[in-house]
This record gives sequence, structure tokens and C-alpha cells, in this order.
Amino acid sequence: MPVAVALLEALRGFPDWETHVILSKGAERVVHCETDLTPDALRAMASCCHDHEDIGASVASGTFRTEGMIIVPCSMKSLAGIACGYADNLLLRAADVCLKERRPLVLAVRETPLHAVHLANMRRLAQMGAIIMPLMMSFYSRPRCIEDMTRHMAGKLLDVFGLSMPGFRRWGE
Repeated sequence: MPVAVALLEALRGFPDWETHVILSKGAERVVHCETDLTPDALRAMASCCHDHEDIGASVASGTFRTEGMIIVPCSMKSLAGIACGYADNLLLRAADVCLKERRPLVLAVRETPLHAVHLANMRRLAQMGAIIMPLMMSFYSRPRCIEDMTRHMAGKLLDVFGLSMPGFRRWGE
């Protein structure tokens, strides 16, 4: 969840970009466990918030223009739902829309270790065009603290959309 927070903070620096947040019940619990924020405080960081059960929200329609979607963190439950086309809530439906409209769908998965079903679902989604981006530590940027690693992952997520995060270090820089 700290990566989601860093991502929303970074996106504030792009005034032409609108952010939409959908928090599942599981994500609300993770907010409490991994940050000092409340779910409402996290929602307040976005341009627009949607109820997880509101299948009629704007992002549920392919005619609503978006640049794509990032699910961070992405649980194996959400990953499985997307992989199977089981769009029974707004998060899964919005992801399904990105796939059908050929918009970037980035899944920042966080489970470890992975078993065969996790890997099969990731492979299936990669074949459908989703970008699987595990939340993994990297050390080439010489992080000094967890926040450096968190910002680095947020920078990698933004990079998919052609956005540069201040302080993001690429290989060799």
C-alpha cells in the first residue's frame, strides 16, 4: 500500500491527469495494516473515488476514456478474477474494460512465494496484454531506506504511462 500512496502523491504533480481510486474491502484492511492513513484519507488523494460495488461507475464503461489502469497492490484474488473474466465488482470490471479496449493494465502483484495457479494466471494475463509488475526490491538505484524502494516502484509504474517521477533513477543513471 505504500507504493499506492507514493503513486498517488506523484500523480498530483501531473495536473492534466485525473486519478480514480477503487478500494476493495481487502485493500481497506491493507491501508490500516501498512500505512498511518485511513481508507478515506487515501481516497482523498485521488481526483475521483468509486465504490467497489458500483458496477455502473464511469470506469466500468469502455466509452469512458482512460489512459489505462494500475492495480497496486494486486492480490492473487483480483488477479484470478481478471484472468478468468469474472468481473463481479468495479475493480474487476474496470480491469476487464482495459483489456478489451487494449489499454495498459498494470498489475503490481505482491504475493510470495507463488504457486502454479498464480503463475498460470499471470501468464494468461500477460498473453492478454496485461503488464505484470511484481513489487520487487531493486538495488541498482542504491536505496538508503524503504521509502527509496517505494518511490522506485512507483516510478516504474508511472514509466509505463510515459510519466517521469522526480528522483526516479534508471539503470546506468
